[in-house]
Amino acid sequence: MLKKTSQFKKLILDDEIVMMPVAHDALSAKIAEKAGFKAIAVGGYANTASMLGMPDISLLTLTEMTGCASRIADAVNIPVLVDGDTGYGGIMNVMRTVQLYEKAGAAGIILEDQAEPKRCGHMSGKQVIPSQDMAVRLKAALDARSDKDFIITARTDAMGVSGIEDAIRRGNLYREAGADMIFVDAPESIDQMRRIAKEIDGPTMANMIPGGKTPLLTASELQEMGFAVVAYATSCTYVIARAVMDFFDELQRTGSTAGLEGRMMSFEQFNNLVGLKELRDKESKYLDSAMPGTDHKMVHKDGLQR
Repeated sequence: MLKKTSQFKKLILDDEIVMMPVAHDALSAKIAEKAGFKAIAVGGYANTASMLGMPDISLLTLTEMTGCASRIADAVNIPVLVDGDTGYGGIMNVMRTVQLYEKAGAAGIILEDQAEPKRCGHMSGKQVIPSQDMAVRLKAALDARSDKDFIITARTDAMGVSGIEDAIRRGNLYREAGADMIFVDAPESIDQMRRIAKEIDGPTMANMIPGGKTPLLTASELQEMGFAVVAYATSCTYVIARAVMDFFDELQRTGSTAGLEGRMMSFEQFNNLVGLKELRDKESKYLDSAMPGTDHKMVHKDGLQR
């Protein structure tokens, strides 16, 4: 069986575009896998929201981010692309970031050329570092990886700072430095998107943000343009936030969850989703081998034998 890194590399190089939802947490990652997605992503936007209830303005540390990535990678059997932000410091920090994300089980990383303090790519007020400095960081990141199939994606935020020409120039420079994939964030028109996919020499990634700067296109439209990957960075977080807000508003108003069953999973459905039976079966196998002939099973309130 192919390593997750090799699976992800193959997906990027295939003709069909890779649709990657950004998982809000390990549970939503598992749901994405069950829905049939072949890869998912982990983003600072979602992680900051789920862990801190705050916006994506470079608040999480490397340790916090790798912890999120590790839990999500452990929850699924498909490749996970992680958000490495700016690498959390200088050259040595970038190298350590790559190494820690590899150890966390990621299949690849996105590194960006924003200056600190960084922020969500569709927010205003961004700044970028000199392109040659970013190229050096990418070379260090490439040297730091132990698995040559671990995907290094170079993101540039130059679009909103210095325009489309510089964004494309940077994309090609980062590709020449060795980046496996290029991500020009926050283009503002379909024409700009076409230019990015056509004029950057290598696999390119798009990002669909509801309410963001980039026109919302279908995966097939993006594939026709030439993009290799499309990520959905905020949608899962927004759906969760809306659903929970509506639920709590209703609960506060009525004082009961009665009548809301159609808007939630049942107890049994959720247990099936998270694999309770499989885990209990595995547990029983070990208990049976340790205590042959002993009836160690007990019936608990959930009706399952253990």
